[in-house]
Amino acid sequence: MPKREPDPEPVDQEQLETELPTVGERLRAAREKKRLSLEDVAAQTRIPRRHLESIENAEWDNLPAPTYTIGFAKSYASAVGLERSEIGDQLREEMGGQRFASTSADVFEPADPRKTMPKGLVIGAIIAVILLVIGMSWLNKRSLEQPDSGGNVAVVANGAAPALSQKPAPPRAAAATPQGPVVLTATAPVWLQVSEKGGATIYSGTLQPNQTYTVPATASAPVLKTGKPEALRVTVGSAEAPAVGPPATTVSNVSLLPADLMKSGGTASGQTSSQKSGISGPSAPSAGERPDADVTAPTLSNTAQ
Repeated sequence: MPKREPDPEPVDQEQLETELPTVGERLRAAREKKRLSLEDVAAQTRIPRRHLESIENAEWDNLPAPTYTIGFAKSYASAVGLERSEIGDQLREEMGGQRFASTSADVFEPADPRKTMPKGLVIGAIIAVILLVIGMSWLNKRSLEQPDSGGNVAVVANGAAPALSQKPAPPRAAAATPQGPVVLTATAPVWLQVSEKGGATIYSGTLQPNQTYTVPATASAPVLKTGKPEALRVTVGSAEAPAVGPPATTVSNVSLLPADLMKSGGTASGQTSSQKSGISGPSAPSAGERPDADVTAPTLSNTAQ
C-alpha cells in the first residue's frame, strides 16, 4: 500500500496577521527610507510630534479620537509616499478592538504648541496697544479743551507774518555820475558869466547860437550866472544835464560841477524876478556883439576874463 502523506497543519490566521507590518511600522519604514525625521514630518503635516510617535508605536491611549487618529495617519502616509486609503483602512482594522481611556473628544491640534507665539509676548503686545489708545484719547481730549489757545496762536502768527514781510526796501544804488567835460552850448544869443564860487571870474561874455563854452577842468567850484537859462544846453560828457533854471529868470551861483548838474541842474541862488528881455547884469553886452574871446577852445577860456 502506498504510504499516506500527513495532512498539512492548519495555518493560524491570527499568526499571519501578526506577521504583517503594522501601520506604525510601515509609516516608520517609509519615513526612514526617505531619510526624514519626525520633526520633518511634523513640520510638513502640521501634526504634533508626540502624536506621530504614538502612531508609530501603536500607543492608542495617547491619541485623540479614532477619527482624528485615522486622519493623522493618512496625512503621515501622504508625506512619506504611501497610499492614504490603504493606511486608513488598515489602521481602522487595527484600532477596531481597542478601547480608549477617554471617551471625550480631544481638541484637534493643528500645530506644535512650541511653535506658537509665547504668551508673554502676546500679553505685552496687548498692553502696548491699550496704552497707545489711552495716549491718543488723552491728546485728542486735550486739543478739544483748548480751542482758543490755538486760535490765538494762529492769529498772532498770521498777524506777525505781514510785519515780518514788510522789510525796508534796500536803498537803490546811486546812479553813476557821467564823466567828461562840462560844455555850455547856446541855442540863442545869451550872456553868461562863469566864476569860481566866491572868487574870480573865469569867463564873462555873450554866446551866439551854436557857440559853446567848455568849463576848465582846473576849476575847483565853478558857478554860472545868466539871464536866459532857457538859451543854454548843458552837457556833461555825452549826457545832457537838466535846465539850470526857469525861463526868463536871472540865475546865479548855479554849480557847474558834474554831480550837481546831473542831480538837479545845479543849485541856483540869488534869483531875481522874471525879466522880459534876455539880457541881465548891469553891463550885459548887446546881442550883436561877439564874446571877448573864442570860447570854443578851452585854452582861450582863461583869456576871457
